[in-house]
Amino acid sequence: MRDVEVMIDDHIAHQPHIDSIPSKLKLLVPPIGNFFTRLPLEAAFKFQDRKRYISSRRFVSPSFNDVRLILNSAQLMAVTTHGTLQLATFDGDVTLYDDGESLEPGSPIIARMLDLLEKNVKIGIVTAAGYTTADLYYARLHGLLDAIAQSSTLTPQQRQNIIIMGGEANYLFEFSPTSPHLLAFVPKERWLTAEMASWSDTSITALLDVAEAALRDCIKTMKLPATLMRKDRAVGIIPSDPNVRIPRESLEETVLVAQKTLELSLGTNRNNQVVPFCAFNGGRDVFVDIGDKSWGVAVCQEWFAVKDGGRSMPIRPEETLHVGDQFLSAGANDFKARNTACTAWIASPAETVDLLDELADFMTKKLS
Repeated sequence: MRDVEVMIDDHIAHQPHIDSIPSKLKLLVPPIGNFFTRLPLEAAFKFQDRKRYISSRRFVSPSFNDVRLILNSAQLMAVTTHGTLQLATFDGDVTLYDDGESLEPGSPIIARMLDLLEKNVKIGIVTAAGYTTADLYYARLHGLLDAIAQSSTLTPQQRQNIIIMGGEANYLFEFSPTSPHLLAFVPKERWLTAEMASWSDTSITALLDVAEAALRDCIKTMKLPATLMRKDRAVGIIPSDPNVRIPRESLEETVLVAQKTLELSLGTNRNNQVVPFCAFNGGRDVFVDIGDKSWGVAVCQEWFAVKDGGRSMPIRPEETLHVGDQFLSAGANDFKARNTACTAWIASPAETVDLLDELADFMTKKLS
């Protein structure tokens, strides 16, 4: 771990001119991207070894999950002990609650998120769920929203330090204690970044038309028990019968077909060239959204910088932590968040609880 840590430090030193003078890590792993912070891997391994007794095992070598959790700990150390965490963003399904479920009042995650707000850490829930009305987000997040509204320890300003970014990067809601569902819709004019504002309606429609044709072709070719759903900023397929699950392999194939079709289309159709998209497997469905979570996180960074008033620049990537479960498979929509934030990869809401406890521990140690 110490050797890898040294290679990452060397890579960070080379990042300003990585194309002309590649680091050793870049030569070994050509697709490697940029790092926003150091990763204290040796300290993180020792931390996880005290919990998982990795070095005490005689026959089972370090697993993928061991490495994933070590990297998570290293990243938490970097944004707390070696930095200052300003913004934490979270995926919804499988991160805050089980797939297709809601954040209920009894969830142990709620107390941990309230603790972050009390520490003046901003929270953004960046979810693929693309709803245009507050009631549907309230249905998914009512346990957390009610707890914030009823808290006796949060200040009015701290209550405003949470937003919901839906449809990856398409619908913004802010906390509103006077609204029936504790959320207020924020018009796009108030939060679109300059780049996002340049995405024309014509280009968006053209991209979704191509995606819709690709999805229809998948339904026909693989005889999927699915129905097409078209929205203003997304298009996807959902099971025709809610009780039927489409095989994972079919969902993965559909994602890759849609993604490749759009990539080829973008190369020949100038109308679509400036509009990014995200094709992802939602576990039970497949959707193509306008934008992706890197844009959603970037909106959160700019939104809270403006709300703070004293910041002339958005919250920086090294001050941001995105927590999600989709970083590996085809259509893993949390993967793109790596472009704008530090990330932590969890596999269940229970792991999110453990991660937030770990985060609180590191933040407390820094303050003491």
